[in-house]
Amino acid sequence: MGQNSIFQWFIRFRVKRQLMTMNSSGIIDALNGALAWELRAIAMYAHYSAYVSGIHRLQLSAHFSEEVTESTTHAAAVRAAIVKLDGIATTDRADTEIIHTMDYTEMLKEAYKTEMKASETYGQILPMIETLGDKELYDSLETIYFDEMRSVEELRMMLK
Repeated sequence: MGQNSIFQWFIRFRVKRQLMTMNSSGIIDALNGALAWELRAIAMYAHYSAYVSGIHRLQLSAHFSEEVTESTTHAAAVRAAIVKLDGIATTDRADTEIIHTMDYTEMLKEAYKTEMKASETYGQILPMIETLGDKELYDSLETIYFDEMRSVEELRMMLK
């Protein structure tokens, strides 16, 4: 390998690394958006679990508590992805208002909107992650995406 080819390899390596860093920055921003949304979901579901009342309390309180656990697991996975990409994970929840209500139907509608937003967010992130070529990271976030899609369908059926 001559000096010229070593130099060309080095330039290609630096350009590729620079592009990955620029790409990672956008991905980290998107992941922080997903993390903030998960943190919001944790607060919302904990609130609804405490406030749901009436004949549906037993089932819905348990359902909302399970969603807290799922969102906590998702937040941990997203946070780990941000750390893996050398980013700084947000500690702030998304600023979309959490509607206080005693009406279980409204709670379910808010949950549906939250899960739709989460599924859309992960749907936008997956192609970005794919560009990194990190199969483990892609699989981890794809699992979350499928969880969100299942939640959307479950809530859709509950609202029928």
